[in-house]
Amino acid sequence: MARKTPDDPALSAAEWKVMRALWRSHPATARELLDALTEETSWAYTTLRTLLARLVEKGAVAEEKDAGTSVYRPLLREERARSSAVRGLLERAFDGGFGSLVHFMLESEELSTRDRAELERLIAASKKKGSRS
Repeated sequence: MARKTPDDPALSAAEWKVMRALWRSHPATARELLDALTEETSWAYTTLRTLLARLVEKGAVAEEKDAGTSVYRPLLREERARSSAVRGLLERAFDGGFGSLVHFMLESEELSTRDRAELERLIAASKKKGSRS
């Protein structure tokens, strides 16, 4: 299997948790990350180290040694990870159609009035921006 690059991440739910912790506070040791994640996970130290090793292999995280201790920092930008995740969702669940996703969201019973207003604002801003091009 080809090695993933930071431009094409495929992150599991657990890897997302690790990345969010790293984006909030980096560089960080595995112990510091485990402490930061204790409220949302019950991971063992070895579990976190396995996840970090996977993220290093994917090119999403860099590992450096500092006095014999591994220190981690994100290589993958948060915005890029989100963009890739949304593109993947569009391809898998909506055949690549952004309109289908928006339609689904608008028809969803769980879409709040606030979320609907935000979507309308974003669409209006996009239209305004497009008319200036």
